[in-house]
Amino acid sequence: MLQVTLGQTGITVGKNGFGCLPIQRISEQEAVALLRRAYDGGITYFDTARAYSDSEKKVGLSFAGRRGEVFLASKTMAKTADAFRKDLETSLAQLGTDYIDVYQFHNPPFCPKPGDGTGLYEAMAEAKAEGKVRHIGITNHRMKVALEAIDSGLYETLQFPFSYLATDEEIALVRRCEQAGMGFVAMKGLAGGLLTNARAAWAFLSQFDGVLPIWGMQRECELDEFLSFRDNPPALDPALQAVIEQDRTMLSGEFCRGCGYCMPCPAGIQINTCARMSLMIRRSPSEKHLTPESQAMMKKIEGCLHCNQCKSKCPYGLDTPTLLARNYADYCEILAGKPV
Repeated sequence: MLQVTLGQTGITVGKNGFGCLPIQRISEQEAVALLRRAYDGGITYFDTARAYSDSEKKVGLSFAGRRGEVFLASKTMAKTADAFRKDLETSLAQLGTDYIDVYQFHNPPFCPKPGDGTGLYEAMAEAKAEGKVRHIGITNHRMKVALEAIDSGLYETLQFPFSYLATDEEIALVRRCEQAGMGFVAMKGLAGGLLTNARAAWAFLSQFDGVLPIWGMQRECELDEFLSFRDNPPALDPALQAVIEQDRTMLSGEFCRGCGYCMPCPAGIQINTCARMSLMIRRSPSEKHLTPESQAMMKKIEGCLHCNQCKSKCPYGLDTPTLLARNYADYCEILAGKPV
């Protein structure tokens, strides 16, 4: 299995990391079994967050008694030093540990720094000095914030969306991290579920020695596919390159990544699902997308207030109301019986 060392942290793990956002959607028993199966298959890096409801608790239960054998990363969306300290103590308790290997600011709209008036970075540095945090990281979806974090020299890891849909600018970001001695954790390696070829996704990311992908998984079949790459890593051959080029052509331009930072919607629209529903149906046809519940979810788009709150909050600068309208129109065509 290929190994990745995260910058200058000294953390060296296999090329598979586990993104623990999806385990919110399964039972505690199922989550514990899945996480332990991942560990038994060679995965030792697990990334969760305070914002992922009960994910931290499930991770903690899974590795009780094995703490020294895994690396745990978590995140805080705190906006003040007091809230940061509260989040950290809660995370430590939920994870059942007295330290977190990589603690990250969770997609802040700015790059926290000493003296910026928030006290956030000072609280993080204090936590590291106390041994509660081993390494300081930041996650983001905004290129400007990511670049500022690298240039600041304050962070040991950057977590950023990175898949085979990456632009030249995003590939340059990875190289810049490497030059700065920063670890790069790749989230959204399957573009929020829009990419369906795990072999192509893994093969593309394997080209970048310093990049650790964290795959969001909630089913054994998903996990088993990535575990199979440990002994049989897919090579970026012409067949997989063709898959990548086809997907790049289809998904070029504006599309919703499903990050959810546009939420909540004052009209009750599930934006991060509805704004990419058409793509999901056409790429991975599924009856669940056409159930009465899904139809009711999509129908809420008719009640869009055009307040543009979602547009202003989108880290990718997307025209979200237009994407919603476009997806709803396409969805209605599909319901009317037009071919997918």
